Amino acid sequence: MKARTLKRHLRESVKNLFRNGWMTIASAGAVTVTLVLVGAFLALMLNLNQMATNLEEDVVIKALIDTTADDEQIKELGEEIDQLDAVDTVLFSSKDEELQDLIEGMGEGGETWQLLEQENPLNHAYVVKAKDPQNTEELADEIATFDNVDEVSYGQEVVQNLFKFNNYARTIGLVLIIGLVLTAIFLISNTIKLTIMARSKEIGIMKLVGATNGFIRWPFFIEGMLLGVLGSIIPIVGILSGYKFFETSISEISAIGFVEILPYNPFAWQLSAIILGIGALIGIWGSVMSVRKFLKV
Repeated sequence: MKARTLKRHLRESVKNLFRNGWMTIASAGAVTVTLVLVGAFLALMLNLNQMATNLEEDVVIKALIDTTADDEQIKELGEEIDQLDAVDTVLFSSKDEELQDLIEGMGEGGETWQLLEQENPLNHAYVVKAKDPQNTEELADEIATFDNVDEVSYGQEVVQNLFKFNNYARTIGLVLIIGLVLTAIFLISNTIKLTIMARSKEIGIMKLVGATNGFIRWPFFIEGMLLGVLGSIIPIVGILSGYKFFETSISEISAIGFVEILPYNPFAWQLSAIILGIGALIGIWGSVMSVRKFLKV
């Protein structure tokens, strides 16, 4: 397409937006309402996914070393674990460190365990983290078969339930987002169709004087994109303002490990780009689907 033709289509699309004032407001309003729902739900799901990821990354395997193993055997066991493809990190934790962690974890009740500092009955251990948390169970089972491993623990039942819940939540969230976007396309295409119906005679006349389908379609194509972008502005401003307020408020409970939302920057830019993109796409799609039937003259 020539630059002059594209410029003409762009100018015509802008004129049509102002010429069909109330219909333009109705179409942009439909985009706005829909994108408020899509954007808010998308922000929620992305942050829930981040919290789920944080929880998964905190899952570690603790391999307790047999008390009869000597220093050389302990070193060989660590090297053997580290060579596994699924392993991300391996850290050695002495029995003194294990006891200290136990005392600190028990809070005030941990004072009783301080009596064991002279004759510590705990095992040395290797703390292992998997590259993919979803492989934790398989990795733990493999480590349990190694020589000089007394016991392997990773909170089996809790971890399995956590992974199942996270997988279900992500799948349901994705399905709901897709459903909302498809609903948005349906609603907006119907709203834009009303605008195009009011101009059906104009389209018919252009067809009769020899205008090609592409020449007629392009202004509506650009107009739909502009409607989508215009309808995206209020959702972006509203959602990001609310998100900034929420980020400030939740900082008071940020000490809770998994309550960690995505930082405002760059999340604000990323979410804005996504909402703009969705708005433009559904505006274009709505226009294309609506104008098709009027091109058959």
